[in-house]
Amino acid sequence: MRAPTEAFTYRYTHYGDADVLKRHLHPLPTPGPGEVLVEVISTAINHMDAFLRNGKEDTWRDDPWPRASGCDLAGIVRAVGPGVTRFRVGADVVGHTRTGAHASHVVLPEAQLVPKPRGLEWEVAGGLFLAGATALETLDDLRIGASDTVVISAAAGGVGSIEAQIAKHRGARVIGTCGARNFDYLRQLGIIPVSYDDGMAERIRRAAGRPVTAYIDNYGKDGRQVAEALGVPAERYRSSADRREVELRLLRDDPESVAQATSVLQKVVDLAGAGAFRLLVSGLYPIDDIVDAFEDLAKLHARGKIVLATRPVTRVRTLRAREVFERMP
Repeated sequence: MRAPTEAFTYRYTHYGDADVLKRHLHPLPTPGPGEVLVEVISTAINHMDAFLRNGKEDTWRDDPWPRASGCDLAGIVRAVGPGVTRFRVGADVVGHTRTGAHASHVVLPEAQLVPKPRGLEWEVAGGLFLAGATALETLDDLRIGASDTVVISAAAGGVGSIEAQIAKHRGARVIGTCGARNFDYLRQLGIIPVSYDDGMAERIRRAAGRPVTAYIDNYGKDGRQVAEALGVPAERYRSSADRREVELRLLRDDPESVAQATSVLQKVVDLAGAGAFRLLVSGLYPIDDIVDAFEDLAKLHARGKIVLATRPVTRVRTLRAREVFERMP
């Protein structure tokens, strides 16, 4: 098979909804000193990707146009530049980048890559970086351990489900708040589900059976008031705004931040490889259906992660369990 000479990247020329993303063809890039060319096999979509694209997040508002999309990726090393010592051509890797992962190929410094364990599925590997690293950083910041009873809101989502599973892996008692349709999913993970709406604090109190020691709010609504009602110390509460700060810190591209993000990614990959948590991929889309994938994400109904595949086995759409639930009268 002839090696490709052309690559594509999804990028946009102005702020907007997902339909501003356009497939841009360009010559296959060549890695420079210390860089690696990776053929992307899977790449996740995140709410932060959408916020950067639609202008709700303006941290990098001075970036030049056009801009690329995506920060999570897993793929195969296709070429290495001078001075690369950690990876050989053909190596399977998991990586991170501030932008540009929604592509067929990316060139990255080798410092932004870690080896992919053989037993880790491609679609899972491509969804680990931002959600997994955010979850682990938050748990470490709160020092969640076996003595804790922790509440995690939006516990069926990408970040929340990883937080809940790793906290349980550490021995904590974990209560996850979610919609009723996700109760069975959380129970299968060993997480105690509690529904949203009025009276949530009392329902959490009954489910906990003991004092709640930490509260992680991924939902962004009434979390602080519920945590206060439960007697959670202020220093052991983390809000959705705190989560935003963690995500932005992980996406910084200065050398110190990159090194920290790669270190956390390695820990996340190790935990996934060891079975400490299982990332549910609730939607696997061909990368050419990136607009549909982001529209799915925007519904806020997905469990786990939505991932894009550059080499899908089939383009036939299958009805997901959550779509069946949503269509029920």
